Amino acid sequence: MTWWAIDVRTSAGRRDSVGAWLVARTGQAVEERDDGTLVAFAADEEAVAALVEELGRAVDAPVVIEPRRVESADWPTRWREGLGPRKLGRLTIIPSWLSEASEPDPFTIVLDPETAFGSGEHGSTRAALTLLSRLLRPGDRVLDLGSGSGILAIAAIKLGADWAIGIEIDPEANEVAVRNAARNGVSDRVEFLEGEAATLAPLVGPADLLLSNILRAVNTALLPVIPSALRPGGFGIFSGMEQPEAEEFRRTLTDAGFKLLQEAFDAGWWGVAAERPR
Repeated sequence: MTWWAIDVRTSAGRRDSVGAWLVARTGQAVEERDDGTLVAFAADEEAVAALVEELGRAVDAPVVIEPRRVESADWPTRWREGLGPRKLGRLTIIPSWLSEASEPDPFTIVLDPETAFGSGEHGSTRAALTLLSRLLRPGDRVLDLGSGSGILAIAAIKLGADWAIGIEIDPEANEVAVRNAARNGVSDRVEFLEGEAATLAPLVGPADLLLSNILRAVNTALLPVIPSALRPGGFGIFSGMEQPEAEEFRRTLTDAGFKLLQEAFDAGWWGVAAERPR
C-alpha cells in the first residue's frame, strides 16, 4: 500500500507549534527526527496536497515542506513507535499495545486513539486533563464535547465521575471511543453520542462539569448554549487553543458572565476552567 510522508523543517523555536498544528490537523502523532525534522503522514496524494496547502497558510513561520511517497509500510500505525506511558497528575496513560497495559491500576487509562484525536501526546489534551484532575469532584456528571478517542470522558470516570457523555460528530471516532471505554472497564458509565454539540449538549445536560477541547472559534460558537448544558455553578473546561489566543478567549468568557478559575499551559497550548454564572 502506498502512503505519503511530509517532511517539515522549521526553526527550533517554532517546532513545537508546527508539530502541534500537524497533530491537530491529522489526528495522529508526528515523528520528530534527531535533526529536528517533523514527519507527518497522509493517505494519498490529494490528502497530502491539502495538508501542504493548509500548513503554508496556517503557520506564520518559515517552513520547508517536502512531500514524498512511501511504499509498502504500515504508516497508519508508524506513529506508535516511541510512545510510552505518560503520567499526568493522578492519571497514567498507557498505549494499549504495551505490556504495561495488561495490568492497569484504577488511575490508568489504557488507550488506542487509532484515527481519532486524543492520545495524550497533544498539549491541548494534556492541558484539559490537568484541569480535569484538579477540578472534578466525586459523583460529578460530565459532558465532553468533541470527545474524539474518548480519553477525557474515560479520565473523568477514572477520577470519580458518576457518568460521562461524549458528543462527537465523527462516527468513526465514536467507534474508537467505545472500544477505549471497554478497554478501561467503564462502558456502563460512559456513552458516546453522534451529532452536533450545540444541539445535543443542552438535551443531555445539565452536567456538573463540561469539557470542550476543540478550537477557539468552535468554543466561542458553543458558548451561548453551554449554560443550558451546565448546572448553575458548574465548571466548563475549554482547551484546544494556542497561548496567543488566551487573552481573547478570557474576554469572551468574562463577557458571557463566566468566572475564570484556573488555567493550564502545555507545549504552547492553553486551557482554562471557568464557572457558569449562577
